[in-house]
Amino acid sequence: MDKGILRIIDANQNRLLEGLRVCEEITRFIILDKRLTLNFKNLRHNVTDLTKKWKIKDIHLLDSRDSLKDIGKPSIKEELKRRNCQDIFFANIQRAKESARVLEEFSKLENKRISAGFKDIRYRLYQIEKNSDSKIRNIRGN
Repeated sequence: MDKGILRIIDANQNRLLEGLRVCEEITRFIILDKRLTLNFKNLRHNVTDLTKKWKIKDIHLLDSRDSLKDIGKPSIKEELKRRNCQDIFFANIQRAKESARVLEEFSKLENKRISAGFKDIRYRLYQIEKNSDSKIRNIRGN
């Protein structure tokens, strides 16, 4: 597989898992919502299970990684600014949704079932976001 495509897959797998983890931590330690926390945790594990079904080995993803020379690495102002936990949550759930979409598209090159799995993850994220919205907006102390 093309090195550029491997880099896209690697970056978006990492971004998706990281975004889910940040949201999970907010629902676990700030909102204290067991159900939402479990939803994020299960989704994170589903992503891991789905990526294992690819024929792409982790070593190939690692070999393709070039974080030091990544032209997209510099942050834009909006990425460096967070006013409160709500901003952190919504930035990370958005990041996760976008990464799920990228993985859905690029997995079509290898396996349509894996692509359907990422589509399912993306739609589950939409629902979890909706279920989280009122609780996130009501976080006190922000």
